[in-house]
Amino acid sequence: MKKINLIIITVICCLSFAGCSANQNQQADEALNNVLNKYKYVGFAVAVVNDNKIIYSNEFGLKNLETQEKTAKDNLFRIASISKTFTSTAIMQLCEQGKFNLDDDISDALGYSVRNPKFPDAKITYKMLLSHTSSLSDAEGYFDYDILKPEINKNYGNAYWDYAPSEKYNYCNLGFNLLGALIEIHSGLRFDIYVRQNILLPLGINDAGFNIDSLDNTKFANIYTWQDSAWTESKDAYKSRAAEMENYTLGKNAILFSPTGGMKISAVNLAKWMLCRMNYGTLDGVQIISEKTSKQMFTPVEPTKGKSSYGLGIMVSTELVKGDTLVGHTGGAYGLTSAMFFNPDKKFGVVMITNGSTPINSEDKIIPDVVNAMYDVFKKKK
Repeated sequence: MKKINLIIITVICCLSFAGCSANQNQQADEALNNVLNKYKYVGFAVAVVNDNKIIYSNEFGLKNLETQEKTAKDNLFRIASISKTFTSTAIMQLCEQGKFNLDDDISDALGYSVRNPKFPDAKITYKMLLSHTSSLSDAEGYFDYDILKPEINKNYGNAYWDYAPSEKYNYCNLGFNLLGALIEIHSGLRFDIYVRQNILLPLGINDAGFNIDSLDNTKFANIYTWQDSAWTESKDAYKSRAAEMENYTLGKNAILFSPTGGMKISAVNLAKWMLCRMNYGTLDGVQIISEKTSKQMFTPVEPTKGKSSYGLGIMVSTELVKGDTLVGHTGGAYGLTSAMFFNPDKKFGVVMITNGSTPINSEDKIIPDVVNAMYDVFKKKK
């Protein structure tokens, strides 16, 4: 009889815990609906990590406006600048292997001079590229390495700010596309292949990558921009690069994969990546980067704005959630908005991706709303 009572009590306890979990999921659904109702969007995916596991994920809206297909868990989204967390990790892996030092001059590896013409004696280093303190600018664009070569681009000086390298922070996509070239030079592998072999596959993330042509395009969540009071599909977001890769040269063509913003991944797999970063480079016993290097990357190099700062390929924010410090990155391109933020000590983090948002959904609005809503449900109310 006692054994039966024990079984009954155990079942009741299990059901009670399941009920709490279901109740939190319902609260999260309601909280997100309240947030999303404030904004105009096409589709939305979210995943929440707590106590070192993914505890919640959900999808809202549409994957494809034309077919009215709804978003699904396995949908792949371009995540824009969150991609920098993969690129920076790849370059830091190579640094750990002794291929170079962070304070080395990048010109030595690239084989051509990268110098701010206003400060010709000041070298530009790997650390400067990683922390956006190189004095490089996106004013001449960032999808062509030749813009930095005076013999090719007479306006190359416009690709630099008026201050010396290391003096100030200014966000620069060109710098991260240069890191893509440096990854190829130091590894001897094509950029997308290096990331896949040394980061994604070891972590069990198979359905993601920088190479559009290596992924199942039926899973892509179409991306839309809001123009003239209507949604317009941003077809360039998933443009094939196969034809351009026929004469691929390592160190010269990595830009094709957009190391600065070209990762395609699902929200749940992005949450797995967040778990790895949250645990200082280790996930399920697989270490892709050392704890020491991870902590170095999380250490602010330069302040950005307000109470935020930037480390090595990653943001550090004390203003996203009041009274807390979160590490991560935002993304925005082609109409999408994305974010990945976490607290390594509390083992809590949030991933969110839209595949179409309007200007009123600016990063400084929808991202804090989503992160705080999930924080309230899964952390503050526990």
